[in-house]
Amino acid sequence: MLRPEDFMRRALELAERGAGWTSPNPMVGAVVVKDNNILSESWHEEFGGPHAEFLALRRAGALAHGAELYLNLEPCVAAPGKRNPPCADEIIRAGIRRVFVALRDPDPRINGKGIEVLRRAGIEVVEGLLEREARKLNEIYLKFKTTGRPFVTLKMAMTADGKIATRTGDSQWISSPESLRFAHELRHRHRAILVGIETVLADDPQLTARLEKKTRNPIRIVLDSRGRIPLNAEVVRSAEQIRTILATTDAIPTDKERALQQVHVEIWKLPARDGRVDPHAVIQKLSQEQIDSVLIEGGSEVAWSFLSQRLIDKILFVIAPKIIGGRRAPGPVGGIGFERLSDAIPLKEINISRLGSDILYEAYLNRERTISS
Repeated sequence: MLRPEDFMRRALELAERGAGWTSPNPMVGAVVVKDNNILSESWHEEFGGPHAEFLALRRAGALAHGAELYLNLEPCVAAPGKRNPPCADEIIRAGIRRVFVALRDPDPRINGKGIEVLRRAGIEVVEGLLEREARKLNEIYLKFKTTGRPFVTLKMAMTADGKIATRTGDSQWISSPESLRFAHELRHRHRAILVGIETVLADDPQLTARLEKKTRNPIRIVLDSRGRIPLNAEVVRSAEQIRTILATTDAIPTDKERALQQVHVEIWKLPARDGRVDPHAVIQKLSQEQIDSVLIEGGSEVAWSFLSQRLIDKILFVIAPKIIGGRRAPGPVGGIGFERLSDAIPLKEINISRLGSDILYEAYLNRERTISS
C-alpha cells in the first residue's frame, strides 16, 4: 500500500519535468488520489501555460469528488497580474476532500492565502510533507521570490588534482560525456549563463544548451571590462538568434561598443571594482532585468570575484579521475585568495554523487559565518 510520501514524491517528480520552462514561475506537480490509487496527474509545463492542479483535476473529472490532491507548492488564489484561473477555487469546485501541500508559496500575493481559502471551504490541508525536497526543487524560485535577487550557481570541471586546464591552456575535455550532458542540462535550467572574457578568448564557446530533448538556451553574459571580445567570437556571431550581453565598463572603446551593438550584442556598462566589472553590479542588474538565475561557468578569476564577495549560492564541482600536475596549471578558483585559513569560505549541505566516471561535489555557501574580503 502506497503512503502519502510516495504520492508527494510523485508530485515532485512530475514538477521537475517543467525545469527550464516555467521560469520565473515555480515548478509544480499535482497528483489526484482516491482509494490509494492515482486517478490523474500533471505538471506545470511552461510559463503562462495551465497550472498543474487545473490540468490534473480536469483529467480526473467527476471522479475527483472526495479524492485527495498532492501538491509540492501551495495552490494559487485570485491576484492581480495572474494569468491563470485561481487553482484554489478549482480544487473546491472539484470536491477534493484533502490536500497535501509540501510548501507554502512565498509570493506575497499567495503566501498562506491558498491554504486559507481551502480550509475555509472545509477542505483538510496537510502541510510540510517532503518540505525539504520541495525547497530544493524550487530553490531558484524561492530565492528570487523572497529576495528579488537571482540564484547563482558556480559550476566548474576539474581534475582529481584540482586543475581546470593544462599549463598551455588545454581544457577540452576534462570531464566525461555524462558530465557534459549534465552541464547542458544546467544551462537549460538556468535563465542565464555567465563567463569571463578569458574563457571566450581561450575556448570560443557557444554557451548554449545542446541535448537530445528540446531545450531553452540561456541568456549569455560575458564579463569583459575593456571590450576585448573579438567580433568573430561564436557568441557574437550568433547574438541575433540568442540574447547575448557584454557586461563591461567605461573602459570599452566607443567604436567597439558600436560595432557590437550593430551585431545585436547588448551592452551593460557597469561600475568597476579593482579594474574589473563589479560582481555586485552584475547581480543588481540581473535583478533589475528580472533574470532569476545565473550559471557561472568560468574562469577561475570570475569564480573568485563572485565567491570572495559571497555572491554564490551553490557550487557544483565536477571532478574527473585525471591528474595534470604542474604549478602553472590553473585551479578552479583564482584571484589573490585569503591569507588565513580562518577566512576560508565554509560550505554546507554537501552531497557527493557520480556522473559516469566523474564525481559531482555539490554544496551551498554557509552564510552564517562572515569573512573578510
